[in-house]
Amino acid sequence: MDAVYTHGHHESVLRSHRWRTAENSAAYLVPHLKPHMKILDVGSGPGTITADLAALVPDGRLTASEVTADALELAKAEVAARGLTNVDFAVADVHALDHPDETFCVVHAHQVLQHVGDPVRALREMRRVTRPGGFVAVRDSDYAAFTWWPRVPALDEWMALYQRVARGNGGEPDAGRRLLSWARQAGFEDVTATSSTWTFADPEDRAWWGGMWAERIVSSAMAEQAVATGAATEADLRRMSEGWLEWAAAGDGWLSVLHGEILCRVTT
Repeated sequence: MDAVYTHGHHESVLRSHRWRTAENSAAYLVPHLKPHMKILDVGSGPGTITADLAALVPDGRLTASEVTADALELAKAEVAARGLTNVDFAVADVHALDHPDETFCVVHAHQVLQHVGDPVRALREMRRVTRPGGFVAVRDSDYAAFTWWPRVPALDEWMALYQRVARGNGGEPDAGRRLLSWARQAGFEDVTATSSTWTFADPEDRAWWGGMWAERIVSSAMAEQAVATGAATEADLRRMSEGWLEWAAAGDGWLSVLHGEILCRVTT
């Protein structure tokens, strides 16, 4: 079940993750939240979605979890900066959550199952700690479904490299399309499966997304992993970085990131 986190915590990665909000990354879940609910946020990352969700349950509580204490410090800083007082923190492995059965009204995970060794077991654990009538809510991107224009050969290389590195780390980069299947295997019967996208098409968005990946592909943990395993050379990574900048500078540049979503109601 062991898997290596492909992205790591370089500032270029955190810059991307801090852009995420409940509005742009958990809209499928938000209408189902009630002020009194108790939520577990699995893989809270830098805590922007975490804090948004906590603010939506002012009479409830949210527990933010991460796999290491160092990673959890990022969410703690975001929560403190917003002055929220209804958030707890826990170091946890989603394959073996340290919570009693039927503890939470909602268990939420954003961009987590693509990085774990056994997503079906993870979903079973998330189900175990959810109360009857509650929800397990999961959203994951699907890398093979990313699409962009104009065609830039270096971005095709980037996609092939990402797929190779992520799978070598024990993850599944095309998780989005598999979420419904994994939920069925985990025993869920009441599942609403949807999808949504992030789109980057205006000059500001292209500069942000393209510039972020131009830095990530040469500076993040993925870059280190790619070179260490022989999947790419530093020259390859520089070429991919330049490709991202080429795409960002294109006046007709457009990119869409597809995400699969599942909202699983726990019935028993």
